[in-house]
Amino acid sequence: MQDNPILQVKNLNKQYGPSCSICTGSGKRQIEKNYCPHCQTVYACRDISFELHEGEILGIVGESGSGKSTLMKCLYFDESVTDGEAYIGSYENGQTNVFEESSQHQRYIRNYILGMVYQNPILGLKMDFSSVGNIAEKLIAAGNRRVNHMEARSKELLEHVHIPLARMKDEPKKFSGGMQQRVQIAKALSNNPPILLLDEVTTGLDLSVQASVLDLIKRIQRELGISMLVVSHDLAVIRMLADRTIVMLGGEIIEEGLTDQILEDPQHAYTQQLVYSLI
Repeated sequence: MQDNPILQVKNLNKQYGPSCSICTGSGKRQIEKNYCPHCQTVYACRDISFELHEGEILGIVGESGSGKSTLMKCLYFDESVTDGEAYIGSYENGQTNVFEESSQHQRYIRNYILGMVYQNPILGLKMDFSSVGNIAEKLIAAGNRRVNHMEARSKELLEHVHIPLARMKDEPKKFSGGMQQRVQIAKALSNNPPILLLDEVTTGLDLSVQASVLDLIKRIQRELGISMLVVSHDLAVIRMLADRTIVMLGGEIIEEGLTDQILEDPQHAYTQQLVYSLI
């Protein structure tokens, strides 16, 4: 693992609502978890800072509503941040805050540097396109126009994620949930991104299917050396995948460290509750 992070996030904030003097006052902020009952502002992410290193899997765990999925949407530019900074080592030598870049430059980052796998495959796939067509769409977005290359790359990726080539012309709507996630992973990998974002990719899948998807993720990381951010509400998933772990609650990071360290000696009461629920 190198000293220079491949991704560095500083003081990322995302709020929904106008805020008011009660939730932004100089005294103690009067909010309930991450919500202001006076002006109805939701503080989805509050001063989130972390680093992701080359070849590392960083887990982000927290209950529903803790802000972890909002964080991922901000990093993939599906949502704009309220304020904050993010630097990517392979973009402009890690010197440019990507949140302040134009939409054109952000599209470039999405197409070449980041891959995203959503919890709901409908967000990441066109359900009426063939599986090959979904992968080709990502390749075309990155400027590829050679049909033979796109077909060969699509076949290679589908084989990599164990989708039978006999079904490569099938639309994802005809696939099981686990197969849809595999097609999403293949699509996300199409342009060899150095960073892969995975948001609750096993939620709603049968346990045996969950295990096969997790095995696939581990194999991809081992073979390709991709850096990954893995979001889950399930600490068992994080335990299997992550080198380090961030714990979020109410839009804030409440604990972070090596995954083994957090599992063996959790410091925050919420993390303790999560860990003991596994035992």
